Amino acid sequence: MSQIAAAFKPGYKALIAYLTVGYPDPEATEKAAIALAGNGVDIIELGIPFSDPLADGTTIQQASHRALQSGVSLQTCFEMAEKLHREIATPLVFMTYYNPVYNFGLDAFCRQCAEIGVSGLIVPDLPPEEGQELEAVTRKSRLDLIYLLAPTSHADRIKLVAERSRGFIYLVSVTGVTGARDSLPDNLEAFITRVRKVTDKPLCIGFGISTAEQARQIAGMADGVIVGSRIIQLIEADNSMSALTDFTRQLRQALNQSG
Repeated sequence: MSQIAAAFKPGYKALIAYLTVGYPDPEATEKAAIALAGNGVDIIELGIPFSDPLADGTTIQQASHRALQSGVSLQTCFEMAEKLHREIATPLVFMTYYNPVYNFGLDAFCRQCAEIGVSGLIVPDLPPEEGQELEAVTRKSRLDLIYLLAPTSHADRIKLVAERSRGFIYLVSVTGVTGARDSLPDNLEAFITRVRKVTDKPLCIGFGISTAEQARQIAGMADGVIVGSRIIQLIEADNSMSALTDFTRQLRQALNQSG
């Protein structure tokens, strides 16, 4: 069983948190990751800054842009992941677009990930119909390649992702981009039910979750909750990480109460 799969236990709801590497600076990324790991986060997504992050909303787009302006590179991300792997036991997943992986070289990228302690990859712009090559390489390096599904995904796509996603399946709560939202979509439960009918793999919901109450509601339907934009906003507002720590504890408590 992979480190990612091991985060999902019967009756327990996983908490997954996203950070943009190097935003607002590498020190903040490290401090935030340690705060998240120490307060109930089960998996940390490390976002590799990219010049054209099509799946991301304003908050993460701006964080990615500023990180790139500050000189954050793919090598910076590798170094950060390696450092965090030594400091915390929480599994690390790179969230990246396909272009940086392709340009670095699929084999080289995955070997590097395995060597520095990264457990998996999320590549939002890689559809499963085109993912066979990266799937083969990630399996060789014992990385989980995690695919995404959206509420608009048709039955064939759901079946394909259910067969080939490893670790968990990332369910996008809304059609669109990432970003904190005030409420959950009305069709979310029906979407989760459609996917649940064809797989027993863990289902985790992301895009738009910004409150502990939303996390509690989602945990009643899914196996895990993914929070990103709200975390970036809290890091921006308070570099001491106390606001982030409080929010993470609230999320963990809400998920525990839902189980």
